[in-house]
Amino acid sequence: MKILSAFLLVALILTATTAPRIADTLPRQYTDAEFWKLVTDFSEAGGQFPYENFVSNEVSYQDVIPELKRRVTPGGVYLGVAPEQNFTYIAAVQPKVAFIFDIRRQNLVELLMYKALFEMSPNRVEFVSRLFSRKPAGVISSTASATMLFNAFQKVRPEPALYQETLQSMKDRLVRQHQFQLTAIDLQKMEYVFKVFYEGGPSMDYGYASATPNSMVPSYLLLMTGTDSGGQNSAFLASENRYQYVRDLQQKNLIVPIVGDFAGPRAIKAVGKYLRDHNAAVSVFYISNVEDYLQSGWNAYRSNIQALPFEESAIFIRFMPRTVTVLRRIPDLPIRWPGRNW
Repeated sequence: MKILSAFLLVALILTATTAPRIADTLPRQYTDAEFWKLVTDFSEAGGQFPYENFVSNEVSYQDVIPELKRRVTPGGVYLGVAPEQNFTYIAAVQPKVAFIFDIRRQNLVELLMYKALFEMSPNRVEFVSRLFSRKPAGVISSTASATMLFNAFQKVRPEPALYQETLQSMKDRLVRQHQFQLTAIDLQKMEYVFKVFYEGGPSMDYGYASATPNSMVPSYLLLMTGTDSGGQNSAFLASENRYQYVRDLQQKNLIVPIVGDFAGPRAIKAVGKYLRDHNAAVSVFYISNVEDYLQSGWNAYRSNIQALPFEESAIFIRFMPRTVTVLRRIPDLPIRWPGRNW
């Protein structure tokens, strides 16, 4: 999302319908056909966004995880936006199913790229190797820290043969094995995104290969090796257990990417109806700073949020500036929540 000098704030959802945790009827996994039907039925036409957003730019996104884990009961429904930071939140709150929205169809393609990589990679070492088309320098223990893991890849050069092999394997897995109906443009976008990771390596950041480069954003390596304010690293690549939780959901088709505008006519409402039909409710909604872009669509966005069923303890995760200047432009959004500060 938009680059801001900021950190995250967690807030209770106060305006949506809330419900206690009940026995839902969500499936334990989706077939490939069921997964693709959810993707296509819930998605809207792709829209525009002024930034490439290959990777998160929110350096302090882990700061809220201790509070999330304290307040959120595993087994709920996670909603999110943008790329890989969702995997870290998913590993932390351990939902039963996750839906990730983004106005750009390219983000859906990137999340499908990630899905294929998770499925193809039985452990973190193979995942990082395939993601950046690099082979590690030396043997890496399954108990290695994220820093040790990424140090093994930091100074090695990309391998064109590994890049081509992985790219073809991802396409084969998604199109031939899963039989997802990706278009020729989708596959071109996947190659475009994957090549950015190949060329950028673990040091790539939000501004890499972007029309709006910025030197003040964290690298992929920093996002994976960073910590919360208490010094704990909860990134999805920080431990094998976290990685395996996300991988298991991917293998069961339980992380569903959706093309949708937060103020759009279908995506969020369709997910809301689906959850209600299955007696399920949202426990966490990571919205980054999408609200900054919804000035003309605020009423539609609010209507979409109100269409979602939420647990009583449900939480928004927002990306907030250190100053309240941005927030004053957003109607009906309180500057401060009771008991909370920046």
